[in-house]
Amino acid sequence: MTLPKLEESQITQIAAWVAEYIDAQRQGFSPGASNLDTKQKAVMQPFFPASVLDSTKLVVLSGQHVSNPPFYPKLKEMGFDLAAVPDFSQMGAITFVDTVVSHEPFSDGLLFHELVHVVQYEKLGLNHFADKYVRGFLTGGSYEAIPLEKNAYQLGARFEAKPTEAFSAEDEVEEWIDFGLF
Repeated sequence: MTLPKLEESQITQIAAWVAEYIDAQRQGFSPGASNLDTKQKAVMQPFFPASVLDSTKLVVLSGQHVSNPPFYPKLKEMGFDLAAVPDFSQMGAITFVDTVVSHEPFSDGLLFHELVHVVQYEKLGLNHFADKYVRGFLTGGSYEAIPLEKNAYQLGARFEAKPTEAFSAEDEVEEWIDFGLF
């Protein structure tokens, strides 16, 4: 996919829009969100710290979808093909800091993937996460090539392959940060 050539100021602006969108979605969905249930916590406990499991909130939408960001028309003005940018209504779930909004019931694999994002937000902070997400998309040219997503998918695959073999997702995320992989 060909992406437009952007100035640094444009990239910074897009990252700021993404951070604003994430924060607004979190604020909008948090009041109707629930804690992980006992079974979900038990399955995820060998992989995530209690602080993440206790602070994460979940929402399963029924008959509605997360809307795409309001700044998408501005991206089109910058030269983006909107068919090439992530379509939030087509994603299984989306993590907004510590609030996970799903379009389908949570499987263990889906929950694990989204909890990796909660850890990424915790380690990077909202603004840094948004910046890394935008730059990862622009560098890789697709959703699948975003390093934050690659990290979550790789750890999720490891969990799904051996769900009883404990490891620290938090340590794995920290390692990616330390090695500059995001």
